[in-house]
Amino acid sequence: MCKEERGNATRKVQLRSTDRRSDLRGVLFPHGVLLLSLPFLLNAGRFARAMTTPHPFTAGGLTLRLVKRLAFLSCSFWIAYLAIVVLSTHPCGLSPRCLSSLHLAHRPILPESPPTETRHLVFGIASSASSWPRRRDYVRAWWRPGETRGFVWLDRPLNSSFPQTDASLPTVRVSEDTSRFPYTYRKGLRSAIRVARIVAETVRLGLPDVRWFVFGDDDTVFFVDNLVRVLRKYDHEMWFYVGESSENVDQNRVNSFDMGFGGGGFAISHRLAAALARVFDSCLVRYAHLYGSDARVFACLAELGVGLTHERGFHQVDFRGDAFGMLAAHPLAPLVTLHHLDILAPVFPKLSRLHALEHLFEAVKADSGRILQQTICYENSKAWTVSISWGYSVQIYNSIQLVPDLLPLLRTFMPWRRGQKNASSVPYMFNTRELPRNPCNRPAIFFFESVLAGETGIESNYSRSSGVGCYSNKFSPWDLKYVRVLSTELDLDTKQLQAPRRQCCDIISLTNEVMNIKIRKCEDEEVVFLES
Repeated sequence: MCKEERGNATRKVQLRSTDRRSDLRGVLFPHGVLLLSLPFLLNAGRFARAMTTPHPFTAGGLTLRLVKRLAFLSCSFWIAYLAIVVLSTHPCGLSPRCLSSLHLAHRPILPESPPTETRHLVFGIASSASSWPRRRDYVRAWWRPGETRGFVWLDRPLNSSFPQTDASLPTVRVSEDTSRFPYTYRKGLRSAIRVARIVAETVRLGLPDVRWFVFGDDDTVFFVDNLVRVLRKYDHEMWFYVGESSENVDQNRVNSFDMGFGGGGFAISHRLAAALARVFDSCLVRYAHLYGSDARVFACLAELGVGLTHERGFHQVDFRGDAFGMLAAHPLAPLVTLHHLDILAPVFPKLSRLHALEHLFEAVKADSGRILQQTICYENSKAWTVSISWGYSVQIYNSIQLVPDLLPLLRTFMPWRRGQKNASSVPYMFNTRELPRNPCNRPAIFFFESVLAGETGIESNYSRSSGVGCYSNKFSPWDLKYVRVLSTELDLDTKQLQAPRRQCCDIISLTNEVMNIKIRKCEDEEVVFLES
């Protein structure tokens, strides 16, 4: 610290001390006068009578009584003076909050609870005896035996020919009978009541050390580490209902823009879940007219006065076809869930749905916090634009694309309703952009191929897709065969998740076949644009 800074610091301390002494005099002076006057006021009557009433003894007796009075006043003065000295030297100074809390000092300080971990979560997965055999592998892709806790809830026992237990999957349970509950939605499914009651049935099992109850479908894929990261942002002792609405505006309009859709998954803090379980059955009777299970959970939580806490990493995925547009431009939030994998095309071309999901989890296991996180940079000499969706794809444009123009999702998917063929006319909860018809205006796409994690960092490799390209005599992105991306593990703390910032990247080298890129933390006030 320089001399000027030390001088300023000293003057600040002196000013604080002066202010404290001034406040001390201002507050204690009137109290001190009152304290000094109190003994005299209490004995004023007796003192006056002693001076005016004839005394049977000599004047010396009166003098003796006066001396006693004066001695008492003197002692009172010195007691008050000592009190002023003690208060003026106490570290609390004049802080009423500090002084009023002194009586609590003897109480033991309770340690803060440790951060939320996977073991603090309990999953309730909605399935059926008919769908579980064909969808259980989706759950197996993300389930962690011995670490994750939870149950798969079926409508009836499995066929005896099907394995009843599997150590690599959650325990299977059969839901209670729900025939006593009314259901009046025309052309709906009564199973919505059973699926809704999974919330209450899971809570009533009474598992120990639970902070969050998490619910989803058998085709909901959870990215557990990211789920834990997101839930750490919230106090599990408070009432929280965490999830996200649908991507489809029409679906939200019919249900609610503030409803956590069940396919995308939602989490309920344990205290709220306990309160919900106590009133859930009586609440269900009032909502026989609703269609789905998640609408019933939302309605009963609304009666408890709790609204949805939106988290953009939960994905209901209410569209069909190729999800590339969403996966290549994920919002600035950890990927928590994906849904409707049976309806979507495989996330990687030329692979089955299950193998494509398992391939994605190879990247997830290396760096779950960075999966699908978008990073944008430029190749200056070629005037190329590079957009990385880590662990999934790299897009290279043979032109300059501004950062805001790359954030909307390419419309590679189709509307949820089969009759709506014009995807551009369907309103979504995010911005979209047209997929150019001219191949030369489209990016060259490189899909995730492999990953290698070591002590010095993580290397992920991407190979060019064999789709339609744009070739010319001039060297272009379609002439490249591979892209190699170097990075370090992205493990954001709670404060960083509350104020997220997209990371930056640099083109390290470029050959006729390979581009090498390094992802890094952006510098303070660094902006991403093409330097001229």
